[in-house]
Amino acid sequence: MSLLMKPHYPDYSSAPVQHQFSPYADNGGSVVAIAGDDFVVLGADTRLSAGFSIYTRNQNKLFPLSKTTVLGCSGCWCDTLTLTRILKSRMQMYQQEHNKTMSTTACAQMLSTLLYYKRFFPYYISNVLVGLDNEGKGCVYSYDPIGHCEKATYRAGGSAGALLQPLLDNQIGQKNMEIVSSEPLSQEKALAILKDVFISAAERDIYTGDSVFINIITKDGIKEETFELRKD
Repeated sequence: MSLLMKPHYPDYSSAPVQHQFSPYADNGGSVVAIAGDDFVVLGADTRLSAGFSIYTRNQNKLFPLSKTTVLGCSGCWCDTLTLTRILKSRMQMYQQEHNKTMSTTACAQMLSTLLYYKRFFPYYISNVLVGLDNEGKGCVYSYDPIGHCEKATYRAGGSAGALLQPLLDNQIGQKNMEIVSSEPLSQEKALAILKDVFISAAERDIYTGDSVFINIITKDGIKEETFELRKD
């Protein structure tokens, strides 16, 4: 007599169940800054997304802190709102206590201190702070999440930062070029290069697109422009 054997299935009811929670969200976006002798051009795309979902196509990621200082942020949007609110309140406290506006150099140091203060639970943001220094020259400060600061004349950050930085190294830094121009960078050329790099980013990075908000900082103040990108 043949016996029917029942298939044996393992019992997973007693197996441990793993739960995960992340307090961070990467909402994408890219920031590019280019500085000249008497100006700075800062641009950030307007797409705010998560994964394959787009929350909005028209979100400004540039935050003016004074008439000569602007902060560009990309990454976790809730961290961005928290950090910029603290920065603006500190700027206001400085204005009321010293009866003058904080300089770009002092603001860069303050941002580094704020980021380092949160080093054990850091802000998940790519920060690029730009402005005019005490001599009226353009300067760009970039940061890692725990506050390490680097001063440069051009910088790309955010989701497409790794794609855009080599292009800036070639076009602005003139790296790996046989014929090097000695002419100073003009504001028109810097603006044209910034638009070109964002067009390149929109072709390769799904978190960068829709349009670009641009701030041009000079001794006369901040001028705003908008540049359209692809929508898909």
